[in-house]
Amino acid sequence: MTKRITAKYKINRRLGENLWGRPKSPINKREYAPGQHGQRRRKPSDFGTQLMAKQKLKGYYGNITEKQFRKYYQEATRRKGDTSENLIGLLEQRLDAVVYRMKFVPTVFSARQFVGHGHIMVNGQKVTIPSYRVREGDVIEVKAKSREIPMAMEAVVSTERDIPEYMDVDLKAMKGTFVRVPALADVPYPVQMEPNLVIEFYSR
Repeated sequence: MTKRITAKYKINRRLGENLWGRPKSPINKREYAPGQHGQRRRKPSDFGTQLMAKQKLKGYYGNITEKQFRKYYQEATRRKGDTSENLIGLLEQRLDAVVYRMKFVPTVFSARQFVGHGHIMVNGQKVTIPSYRVREGDVIEVKAKSREIPMAMEAVVSTERDIPEYMDVDLKAMKGTFVRVPALADVPYPVQMEPNLVIEFYSR
């Protein structure tokens, strides 16, 4: 697991974007990168542009290791159809991503923790693996005893994010259905993602 837990928002300044669209992001106060030379701007090379796109997409989904992310790329290339669309679909099928999208938790990082601590059920069975792949038609719900957790109660009433159309969610019951695997255009990223550049990065 990566170590970007206590300083998770530093990536926003490094990338120069508010990755999750949150008001507490440090990029809202200082738009330049951290460090002594953070305010110097250089035109990135093609490799730098591709690397930045990869870091941005990988970073958005929280503590995914480079090894895990590369495996998603490899599977996306094996599947039929557009590789970049396949990659987005695979990432959005992660259980922690689904829990975050359904607004049961406030952040992707808390989603990983929420799943790992056993608060989530898939089709009536407890699942504690954040990378568990959710299938179309799967029903995801917060365990009855976990619905009183303050973090979850605050998340479901938050107006910070909307639930995407590829999910059908009952926030009062803290229960939802993963209707379909989304395309890139369906995913409500706060910033522009460029999975095509990620594919170019790995296919060098």
